[in-house]
Amino acid sequence: MASETIAAYIPFAEKACSFLSASPDPFHAVSNSVLKLEASGFVQLSKRDPFLGKIQPGGKYYYTINKSTLVAFCVGHKFQSGNGFKIIGGHTDSPNLKVKPRSKRSGSGCIQLDVECYGGGLWHTWFDRDLGISGRVLVREKDGRVVQKFVMVDKPVARVSSLCIHLQSASERQSFTVNKEDHLQPIIGTEEMVFQEGVKDQLNGFSEEEKEDIESCTWKKEHEPQLLKLIASELQISVKDIADFELNLFDTQKACLGGIQSEFLYSARLDNLATVFVSVEALLAHSEDSELLSQDEDISLVALFDHEEVGSNSAHGAASPVMAEAVKRISTALQDDPNSAFLSPDVYSMSIRKSFVFSVDQAHAVHPNYSSKHEKAHAPKMNSGVVIKNNQNQRYATNSVTGYIVRELTRKAGISPVQEFVVRNDCPCGSTIGPIISTSTGIRTVDAGMPQLSMHSCREVMGIVDLTNCLDLFKAFFKHFREVDDALEG
Repeated sequence: MASETIAAYIPFAEKACSFLSASPDPFHAVSNSVLKLEASGFVQLSKRDPFLGKIQPGGKYYYTINKSTLVAFCVGHKFQSGNGFKIIGGHTDSPNLKVKPRSKRSGSGCIQLDVECYGGGLWHTWFDRDLGISGRVLVREKDGRVVQKFVMVDKPVARVSSLCIHLQSASERQSFTVNKEDHLQPIIGTEEMVFQEGVKDQLNGFSEEEKEDIESCTWKKEHEPQLLKLIASELQISVKDIADFELNLFDTQKACLGGIQSEFLYSARLDNLATVFVSVEALLAHSEDSELLSQDEDISLVALFDHEEVGSNSAHGAASPVMAEAVKRISTALQDDPNSAFLSPDVYSMSIRKSFVFSVDQAHAVHPNYSSKHEKAHAPKMNSGVVIKNNQNQRYATNSVTGYIVRELTRKAGISPVQEFVVRNDCPCGSTIGPIISTSTGIRTVDAGMPQLSMHSCREVMGIVDLTNCLDLFKAFFKHFREVDDALEG
């Protein structure tokens, strides 16, 4: 691909790099997405209050669940009760190392952090990386309230060091086997002072009030005091104000462009923050086009779930009531009788049948060093288009109708055609949120994704052209879906 052609895709890719680097966990991914939505005029809804009377045709809204799952949507001016939902679904989580509830650990003169493996990571890639700490912290306010704050320690404070080759046996050199409990606990400091002068000297630099709080709090005693101090310093609070936290480690190396012509994007968490980024950008573009929105008969919605990497079975994962509840509550608020708080089951079923879910999770590009791992006729390439995922054993939700709709969208919009992926018969097939949502809601679903290499590595790679390919497809989906679907029998 010519360098002048690649240059046209670089600005959008650089924008993606900024989002990826600023979003080390689901909380930050949702928070950074919300900032963009609010800047575009999206209004926050409270899930604790009725939506009735708060949603209007032409309006733009969002809400979050657990601050790690996001639902955002805009209502077409021509929406009528019983019309459909154009839904893009993705997930906000990625494999990582999460701090345990009792994280204090030490060994051989080193202070360590006790962590738990989250998801199916390529754990050997986490060795010898410069790791920061991020996540959610519950903070006690002076008035007694407990608020949630997000922390991002964007500097290398932890490291999982590999064993030098000189201390490995011949068999260990041939096969790098990781014991997740013994080998993945990062080092965050040395405990020389602890050995010499006792545990209480760990509390040097703490106020008397903070020392008393740590020594009297059963939960805080099980965490390294200097970790508590670091978190408090980042949030500009006292250690005694920390009530709890939910932290994970992340690679501090920033997302960047790479390759001879800058045709690749190198980053952590491309699976699936690339989808999070592009889907929100597409929704913003659609909602800001007044001409499109004035003719839109449906609701354009983005649903980004937590916990996909561990099966989606949580109160805010894709297997939760979040998706069906969103359709019901929004439909109820927009029904023909504005005074009724009840939605007719018949009208709800009409809406379901007119709706469509674009389940988008990163796809497996063919690897030139391992090309035999792909079925020859279904080997997607980077920078060559979005991938439709197919599996007759229902690991993906795509069928002939939903796959056709996507291909027809590309034809109608005159954009890059899609690629196809089917796993080899002798390989296991992964899955994602598509089958889960289609099963729980009955909404037609296609599974798709942008192709990448090194999936679930600490550092992944994808083509920058596919970011724009995906943006174009999402925009075509919001613009043309109703026309394509109305022309389809049944």
